[in-house]
Amino acid sequence: MSDDPTARARTDAAARGLEVEVRERPPARSLAEAAAGLGIEEAALVKTLVVRRGDDDHLFVLVPGDRTIAWPRLREAVGANRLSMPDATVALEATGYERGTITPLGSSTAWPVFADVRIEGRVAIGSGSHDHGLLVDAAALLQALDATVVDLSD
Repeated sequence: MSDDPTARARTDAAARGLEVEVRERPPARSLAEAAAGLGIEEAALVKTLVVRRGDDDHLFVLVPGDRTIAWPRLREAVGANRLSMPDATVALEATGYERGTITPLGSSTAWPVFADVRIEGRVAIGSGSHDHGLLVDAAALLQALDATVVDLSD
């Protein structure tokens, strides 16, 4: 097993034909610090959130760092009346990644991906490591993930 916590995400990205740049960043206590550490704007730091639809049924929601999930629009897009955020332990079990490092790339389960329409340009996503981000072209990422792209954030 590799000592590189980004290995799973990078391997999955390569298998999808997705070019990513692994960028190291210093420890961060906030979105602003994380974005600054990667040299990007807060909106370009894409949060990967695990959302629970039911027992052992999750999905990934990608939103720009400076935005939050608009729950009514997400429920409509997903076609579900109830959605919730699982606790950190469940998110880890569902993805194989700790909160703050979660990415659909290399997840232990290939859950569906829903992405906010505002994700564009060069963005950073989780890498499996608290000390790194993956920089990637948003359009290529969303295509590689077969993401459903809708207006789902405030």
